[in-house]
Formats: sequence, C-alpha cells, structure tokens
Amino acid sequence: MEEISREHYLAASGQKETAELQPIYARYEHVMNEESLALVLERFKSATAGTEDHRSARLLLEWQAEAQSSRELAPLDEREIAWESSAMITLPDGSRLQFEEASIEMANTMDRPRRLAIESARATLVESELAPLKREHLQRERDITEKLGLARDYNSGWEELSGVPLMDLRAQCEQFLKDTADMWRDSYREFVPRILGIAPGEATRADALALLRAREFDEFFPFAGMEREVHRQVRDMGIDPTAGGHIRLDTGERPGKRSRAFCSPVQIPKEVYLVLRPHGGQTDWNTFLHELGHALHFAYMRDDYPLEYLWLGDNSVTESYAMLFDHLMQQAGWLKRYASLNDADMKRFLRSAGFEELQFLRRYCAKLIYETHLYGGSVSWDALPDLYVELLSGATLFRYSRADAFVDVDLRYYSARYLRAWQQQALIAETLTEQFNDDWWRNPKAGPWVVGQLFREGQRELAHEIATRVSGKPLSFAPLIRKIESMLG
Repeated sequence: MEEISREHYLAASGQKETAELQPIYARYEHVMNEESLALVLERFKSATAGTEDHRSARLLLEWQAEAQSSRELAPLDEREIAWESSAMITLPDGSRLQFEEASIEMANTMDRPRRLAIESARATLVESELAPLKREHLQRERDITEKLGLARDYNSGWEELSGVPLMDLRAQCEQFLKDTADMWRDSYREFVPRILGIAPGEATRADALALLRAREFDEFFPFAGMEREVHRQVRDMGIDPTAGGHIRLDTGERPGKRSRAFCSPVQIPKEVYLVLRPHGGQTDWNTFLHELGHALHFAYMRDDYPLEYLWLGDNSVTESYAMLFDHLMQQAGWLKRYASLNDADMKRFLRSAGFEELQFLRRYCAKLIYETHLYGGSVSWDALPDLYVELLSGATLFRYSRADAFVDVDLRYYSARYLRAWQQQALIAETLTEQFNDDWWRNPKAGPWVVGQLFREGQRELAHEIATRVSGKPLSFAPLIRKIESMLG
C-alpha cells in the first residue's frame, strides 16, 4: 500500500511521467491471489456479525476485491496516468494547452468564446482518446468484480463489502433533488446572468467552472497568505498543522502536476503529502483546507492499529474531516478573522458559497444516480452518455457533454463516500458548536477533542457509526439544506 501510494503521489505531482504500478503488484503477487481472497472470504463468512473480527474481515475482503481488480487493471491505470500528464489540447487559433491546465484556464478566463473553444477542444480530445480508456476500465472493473462471486451483481456486492446502504442513499439523493429544485432554479436564474452575463439556458459546464471560481472575492484570499492564515487557525484550535513534521506541503506550480489537488498518505502516520496546483483566489483556500483536513486525519491516526483500520475502511470518514475544514469558509467569524472580509462583502460571499454548495450537492446526487445505472448494468454502455447528459444537466441546469460520461465517474462509488461525508461533517460541526461554541475553530480545547475522538480512530468505524457516537443523530441531508437556506436567505 505504501509503494502504490508513493507511485501515485510522484506521478500525480508531476515528478514522474507515469506511475509504475505493475512491478509493485508483481512483487506482492502472493498477497493478491485467489488463495488470499479465499482466506479472507472464509474469515468474513465465519465471523459473528457486529464483532470486531467481522469488521476487520469485511475491510480486508473489500480491500482484496478492489486490490485484485486493481492488479488486473494496472496497465490501463498506467496508460491513463501517462495520457493525462502529457496530453495537449490544440485550439482553433493553433495554440496548444496542456490537458491538465484546461479546467484551470476555463475557470480563470471571463472571455466566453475562449472558454467555449477550450471546452470544445477538450471534449473532442477526451471523446477520441481518454473516454475509450475510461470506458474499458469501467467495463473490466465491473466484470472482474462480479466474477469474484461475492454477490449477485456489482451493486449488491459493493453494499455488502462497504457496509454502505447504497440504494437508501440513492433514494435520499432523489428526494434531495426534489426538495431543493425550486431553491436551485431561483438561485441559478439569479447568478448566471449577473456573473456571466448570459441567459441561464445557455450555460454549459465550462461556464459553471468560471461562475463557481468567484473571482470577485480574489482580493480577500491571496495565495501568498493562504498557508500562513490556515496554519494560524489550526494552531488556534490547539492542533499542530504539520503534525510534528509528518505533513509535507507540495503547493507550487510544476509541469505535469494534476490540476486536481490531493492528499497522499505514503506512510501512515509519518509521511503524508498535501499536493495542490494553484488555481487562484478562494478556490485555493477551500482546496487547501480540504486537503489539510485529510492530511491531519492521516498524520494523527494512532500507530498501533492494524492495516485495515488505517489504510482501509469507509472513506466517507476522511472525506468528512476534509469537509469539516473546508466548510470553515462558510463561517462568518472565521472569514472575518482569517480572510478579513467586511460585513457587506461577507454577505455577498456567503450567498455565493451557498450557491456553490447547492450546485455541488445536486451534481453529486445526480452522479450517484447515474453511477448506479452504470455499475448496475440496467442501461447499455452505448446508451450511458445520453443518460449522463440527461441526469447531470437536469440536476444542475448546466449543459453537460456526452464526452465525459465515462470520465466524470468516481470509481467504486466514491461519489457515495462524498455524499455521506457532506452529511457527517454537518453533524460533527453541530456537535462542536454545542460543546465549544460557534467559534470552536479557534477554541484550543476543540482541537484535542477532534484529534482524540475522530482523527486517532483512523477509519475503523463507518460514517453512520461515528455520526451516532458523536451526535446521536442519523446521517441525512436535512442539516445541509438548513445551512444552505441560511446562506442564500
């Protein structure tokens, strides 16, 4: 796991052209073979439900199923990583742009013809080169997993292995889209013409990148002061932001570095990398806070736990801690203290943040619904692009491209992890407010509680188990809807 994580870190941070995964899987072939899978499956079946033995066996079985799939798909993974780090987009004027820079450029330019030209060239390249790779990856992953015979199909197998009630979450997503439809339509019709100067019905996903970039607030979120202010806040709440030097920052520009930020725990808890490629303004602050939440979680885990409680488990948990930190940018007191917004700018910023939050939630709800069809096999592979456009465009009102139907997919239902993380962070934030007041984020007693009650436990528990333990409430979208309504009001 450490070697795979290091390869992914070096490749995605632009320090290697691709991740050399196949040699690693070859060296550890004895760990990921049919005998290993059979051993863990037998342990899972013989363990008593509700015991630590059963919990441990379920996590190891999920890992074996995913790892054996990953081993077979390693050649495809390497090709995809190499393609994404080297691909170039050619624009109509003959200029060229690195593929990984396309989303950054579209978000930063207010020149709509240029934005649409970049998006058109990007989509054409993706459809011809990247989408076929991604489609093959998804097809083979589903087939490999189903052939393991752990359940009747991919979706029910994922539910059993993950411990996440997938179909119940899908039903919650469908209800959320209904409950917030009017609020989203009204907000969308306000923000799109005002910020972009175009009719709402004309907006594409490329336009959404520029809209959500919120350039009007850049002056309050300078990149130069980002690390200093965020570290100051984390120290204010009683946590060392570097975890004694275990967290290493990689936040500069580098050719080949992925545009999407990430946290790479190469050796838990001693060697954790936070990687960010600057986009500008509030986007960088939000992303840095999110990845720092991950990094703090990994770097403060207790080191006496077995592999399955540190490296494996419900990633909704670590995502919820990342969101706990990025959602600090929805706190007026936090913004005033660390980003220096005045009251008038604060109100505008919070409305913009509420709009962005609602857009992301609706987008991810639609993504999950789409992915249940993709992995469930109820829709043919050739029909999926049209369904993708219908669901994503319908939920967000931004026009999506068929080219992204197999690219805009979170493997192994990571979209479900994100949605449950949104729900869990809301309950944790409410609990922190109850125990340490509205400004818990600068209370020196709050940090030790977060480390002791949350970070140290790794990912031994499922997200809904932690929610019950710390708040006594079930996971739901209700607190998120209330928060968004207050920001948009």
